Amino acid sequence: MARYIGPKSKIARKFSDPIYGPDKYLEKKNFPPGQHGANRKRRKQSEYGIQLQEKQKAKYTYGMLERQFRNVFKQASRKKGITGENLLQLIEARLDNVVFRFGIAPSRSGARQMVSHRHITVNGEVVNIPSFSVKEGDIIGVREKSKSLLAISDSLSSSKKSYSWLEWDDEKMQGKFLNYPPREEIPENIKEQLIVELYSK
Repeated sequence: MARYIGPKSKIARKFSDPIYGPDKYLEKKNFPPGQHGANRKRRKQSEYGIQLQEKQKAKYTYGMLERQFRNVFKQASRKKGITGENLLQLIEARLDNVVFRFGIAPSRSGARQMVSHRHITVNGEVVNIPSFSVKEGDIIGVREKSKSLLAISDSLSSSKKSYSWLEWDDEKMQGKFLNYPPREEIPENIKEQLIVELYSK
């Protein structure tokens, strides 16, 4: 299975949630996609269906494949603490997501491309693996040759969000991953307990 590169509004409508950011089409058509649209009668979802949908939503949100997602879940279940929170914290520590959170790229797919094209460094070394796990204290920056790229400067100038677990230096165009984010500060609308229940079956 390859990553989804189709219409993003269709996926947002499927989950009734703007998982890719503000979506004017979702606001106009706040009902599931399909031939009969809003008039289509839908069966009541089973418990398993609800859990599966939540997992799919998380995978689409972060742009992950099933095997990657399952491996991160296994890692989260081995850690001390609440498995669901561990899961989201480990996903948030993926390099492509951290690049997105810093505002170096306007979207996670853009951040993934930025990493793959060798524009990003971790502790001074170029890393081109989007799923690379960032550790506490790691310095993530823009490669020297890439600092003049218009796409990066435009994204950074329009980025207004800041997070307590990240520290950004505009002059050096680099930031520090301070710690794994507390669950209450992760903005994604994901019910991680449903995912835990799904994988625990």
